[in-house]
Amino acid sequence: MLYYSTNKNSPKVDFREATIKGQAPDKGLYFPEHIPQLDKIFLKEFKSKSKAAIAFEVIKPYVGNCMADEDLYQICEHTVNFNFPLVKVTDSISSLELFHGPTLAFKDVGARFMSRCLGYFSKDNKREITVLVATSGDTGSAVANGFIGVEGVKVVILYPSGKVSEIQELQLTTLGKNITALEVQGTFDDCQQMVKHAFADVDVNGKIFLTSANSINVARWLPQQFYYFFALQQWQQHEPPVISVPSGNFGNICAGLIAALSGLTIKHFVAACNSNDAFVKYLADGNFSSQQAVTTISNAMDVGDPSNFVRVLELFNHDFEKVKNFITAYSVDDNETRKTMARVYGQYNYLLDPHGAVGFTSLEKYLNNNPEQRGLFLETAHPVKFENVVSKATGIVVDIPSTMQQLLQQKKSSVLINADYKELKEYLLK
Repeated sequence: MLYYSTNKNSPKVDFREATIKGQAPDKGLYFPEHIPQLDKIFLKEFKSKSKAAIAFEVIKPYVGNCMADEDLYQICEHTVNFNFPLVKVTDSISSLELFHGPTLAFKDVGARFMSRCLGYFSKDNKREITVLVATSGDTGSAVANGFIGVEGVKVVILYPSGKVSEIQELQLTTLGKNITALEVQGTFDDCQQMVKHAFADVDVNGKIFLTSANSINVARWLPQQFYYFFALQQWQQHEPPVISVPSGNFGNICAGLIAALSGLTIKHFVAACNSNDAFVKYLADGNFSSQQAVTTISNAMDVGDPSNFVRVLELFNHDFEKVKNFITAYSVDDNETRKTMARVYGQYNYLLDPHGAVGFTSLEKYLNNNPEQRGLFLETAHPVKFENVVSKATGIVVDIPSTMQQLLQQKKSSVLINADYKELKEYLLK
């Protein structure tokens, strides 16, 4: 498998080089040369397979000959060695809980897979690798946890000051060792632009070996397909589900689309957006325009210029009508998000985090217009990560897992910088 740049001005590379580089030299995102078609026997029998076996079969075509099968299988085993339960919420809606990993967020899968791949590929590398990543909340904590103590790898995380939850911030800023958190006085989009600028800076790249751990990196993005197979493995209905995906940078839903185009049977996708509704507006008229990010209580989705939008277009050969046929999108504001958390807990005794609430509401809207269908939404983070918001909305005290109680006793350590690329460059070169 080779990967080309979405900007079409960089040489094709294999999985190893795409993982190490993160972003193509022409500032494009790496994209697989073709979408593998999964074996019909596998698609018929995967429900009886282990999670590791499913992950291995799904990701192997993308890795190609860059890794021995036994090593790739071990990485897959480590990546998915926790539960992904599908929980019934209403008669027509279920929740795929993706928060049972070490940092209580869905991004544990991609971060764990990528960190092991990068560690594997860097064993013979004489230069230290610097992983540079922007986060709106959960990416940073998952990346930090995945890379802690990995030899030959240093991690620098940019996050927007005051725009992540307390637990998210502590997960970013308390590990130490090879992990550094830069607290940026700006938005997530500012952080993301600074990271992109660094990858395009010839001076910086000539002096340090940079790679990315955002979903722009294929080793972070592609393993997110696993969720959808685990969901269908547990799906009991005869008809395939509609799947609602809380969407900010669009890496997760884009991975789901690849799984569907590879052969996994999914009825339809719903892009569940908060007030950052650039994609919703795109589906209305076919014109995409980036926005300044709006701060919301579902902060991990506060993205006004989603990086993976270009990959969605690549999947459908930039055919707007095909995109519309596969995806419906809704925008859910904070007021409706709070009401949904309260209503779902009161009626169904199910506790949503704000991102899951956006996913639930969007799916509910779609099913109201298509009452004969059933679906599931991705619950992407444990409610405790947004304890203040959830408690205010529902009136209950969220139980804090024992692992988080220890975290709350720690003190954050971050480097405060302005939303100015010059400051980031100075830090990196220092």
